[in-house]
Amino acid sequence: MDLLLTHGYFLDEDPKELQIMKPYVPLGILYLSSHLRAKGWKVEVFDTTFASPPALFSLLESSPPALLGIYSNLMTRPAVLRILRTAKQAGWHVVVGGPEPGAYAEEYLEAGADAVVIGEGEITLEELLALRRADPHAFPESVQRANVQGVAFRTNDGRVHRTAPRALIPQLDAQPWPDRECVDIARYIRTWREHHGQGSVSFITARGCPYRCRWCSHEVFGKTHRRRHPARVADEVEWLIGRYQPDMAWIADDVFTIHHGWLEQYAAEMKRRGLRLPFECISRADRLNARVMDLLAELGCFRLWIGSESGSQRILDAMQRDVTVEQVREAVALAKSRGIQAGMFLMWGYEGEEIEDIEATVEHVKRSDPDVFLTTVSYPIKGTPYFDEVAPRLVSLKPWVEGSDRDYRIRGRHSRRFYQYADQLLRREVELHRLGRHGAAADALRRVQLENEIAQARQGLRAVFAEVEA
Repeated sequence: MDLLLTHGYFLDEDPKELQIMKPYVPLGILYLSSHLRAKGWKVEVFDTTFASPPALFSLLESSPPALLGIYSNLMTRPAVLRILRTAKQAGWHVVVGGPEPGAYAEEYLEAGADAVVIGEGEITLEELLALRRADPHAFPESVQRANVQGVAFRTNDGRVHRTAPRALIPQLDAQPWPDRECVDIARYIRTWREHHGQGSVSFITARGCPYRCRWCSHEVFGKTHRRRHPARVADEVEWLIGRYQPDMAWIADDVFTIHHGWLEQYAAEMKRRGLRLPFECISRADRLNARVMDLLAELGCFRLWIGSESGSQRILDAMQRDVTVEQVREAVALAKSRGIQAGMFLMWGYEGEEIEDIEATVEHVKRSDPDVFLTTVSYPIKGTPYFDEVAPRLVSLKPWVEGSDRDYRIRGRHSRRFYQYADQLLRREVELHRLGRHGAAADALRRVQLENEIAQARQGLRAVFAEVEA
């Protein structure tokens, strides 16, 4: 074996996901595996999703040491660091990559990584593997001499050095599909069916997002948008249906409907082949119109997630979302008119948000009436403009090795209790609004309860208005 690829997500360590139970395969490392195998490298994948840390540690301690590649994101950092330490103690060389390590290269190197891969990893890993094969004993010092692009490492004098960025892969159609056969896809589908009655698979049609939202990370793909040919995507979907018989799919693009001409071609190709796999996806309100909704419905989209974030145009402009509140409302209405469920993402706590912005968001959701909405309190991700803006006021609640960027608190921002009241207000107001439109006489008691809870939420919101993060 030349390379073992793994990640740090263990389902059994995620209480929230254990309730939701909608796991998907780690497409990122499966793309790395298929690329490197096509180049002749002996690659294995240890998928941690349904595994346990001891099982992976046992493999690392009992196998002849090789090169270990670990995918890391902001939610898996503590687990990745445990894997890294175990691997180093067992004699492995370790490289880390993914959305987070490029922003924390020094910390990952301090934790023991031999190199940090920054950006897309396919070509970089190819070059690192060649250097290690040429002289395992000289690795990772040989990385410095070779000046491999897209990596960070420690020089002989202990400094952290970042090489020049690596150019992104220009032609995605030249890349093989993800190496799904090296993981237990059947278990993923079975888990979905056991908990939701339908088995789901995931795929991507493009890489990257060209938009400039200040809180969003572009660490791996940059602000690019590279799209696969519609026929090649249809080839993959046809194979997925034949191989795994899924009931539905998650299209994991950052913004699925960016390119309207592409969508037209893809819909025509799927229709020509008689293919239809129900799916859900994410898009932006400004990339949705009546024709796009018709195409999504034709293709089998049953749920469309829209990044709304706020009902206050002032906050949206501060985020540089480049969409309007009205565009979001129109997009939700268009989706529902085509029988597509509308999902909405919302974010509390962005810089400058006050009670009037929260009230605007509550009214926005009531007027839009999405089928489902999810809320979060904003958190700064290192490497983003939002992080840089609030960096002087950041306080971490945990040591870096134990936490994530979600554990930052922003001094001077409203307290967590403030946003708990905001969330309570939103959910109770929306429920009352829906009862008013669709409720029956039997719901009179619930209306009274909701009105009381709304009053309590508003009172609480104002009572803790002056509370701020210390």
